Amino acid sequence: MDVLHTTSRKRETYEVRIEASLLWECALGIAAITNTRLIDTLEKPKESWDKLKKSLSEPLIENLKYVEKHNTWKSLLLLLHQKDFRDFSDFITFLDGVDDQKLRFVCIPYIGMKFQELRTHASKGDESSRNRLKKQTKDNPYFPGYIEFICTTNIKNLRDHLKSVMTRWYQEVIIPQQQALFQILTRDKESKEKMNEKLKPEAMVEWATGGITYLPEPSVHTVLLIPQSIYRPWNVEGDVEGVKVFYYPVANESIYPDDKDMPSYFLVQKHKALGDEARLRMVKLLKGSDRTLQEITNELNMGKSTVHHHLKILRSARLVETQDGKYRLKENAVQSLSNELMQYLAEG
Repeated sequence: MDVLHTTSRKRETYEVRIEASLLWECALGIAAITNTRLIDTLEKPKESWDKLKKSLSEPLIENLKYVEKHNTWKSLLLLLHQKDFRDFSDFITFLDGVDDQKLRFVCIPYIGMKFQELRTHASKGDESSRNRLKKQTKDNPYFPGYIEFICTTNIKNLRDHLKSVMTRWYQEVIIPQQQALFQILTRDKESKEKMNEKLKPEAMVEWATGGITYLPEPSVHTVLLIPQSIYRPWNVEGDVEGVKVFYYPVANESIYPDDKDMPSYFLVQKHKALGDEARLRMVKLLKGSDRTLQEITNELNMGKSTVHHHLKILRSARLVETQDGKYRLKENAVQSLSNELMQYLAEG
């Protein structure tokens, strides 16, 4: 069916901003060490985490037990989005000064504009609103319990806890490596800002996060990219009003700046994945349309196990993904490859 276009309006997308701060690294470190389900998958080996735990003071260990029980690391991240904090003392001053009801409101997760009134009422003690928020977030593994805790806990105790755990982690873990961490985060931020000038927003998010496809949403006007080293290799996703947040893992070259020739991990993996005739054929085939494993097998006249092996390599390089039972080419990843290569060649 032909369409008569009477508008020049283009499809809206989001803008990408990049921020870096030791405060994010502090809060995410608290989140990481208390995430017992995920900690064995982090880049930092178990022995390093065990050594770190042994070095912590007893008061901090007690703080972390409380975090693990009530997921108050989420409160810290939400509070850090309230303003552009100059430094650690600025954040503590904010925590001291924010009124009780606003503190509770901010710590309740943002789940969409249409639920903001429920969020406000729940922060004021309305049980019905609290229960509706819990029901709305029932598919999240910890949100319902976290919402119940935030809405019913003694607010002075919560404030004191957040100040204590943040202060102790910052003093005991961040400060001893403050300069090195600051340089890593700053280098990565600057690298991402250079690429942000060259890539479209969706391609930029995909490149920075190592493969996350984030399509525009009506209520999201900004994607905030925040580099972190403590949660590598994972991305941590979050939401605040009008903003989608990705706390993404810093690149290898930001950690090892003295090795000027070190390429990014995914730059290498993408080129390795494309350096094979069969996989190039698959990429070209998927450029036409999404295909099932059986369809790719039939089109290329190859064994199913062989095709599956090649697709696994393409997926690990973040060039291909699965959606609704079909394989799909991540075109942004392919299109940004030349920019990634040219930035690597221009560095040093």
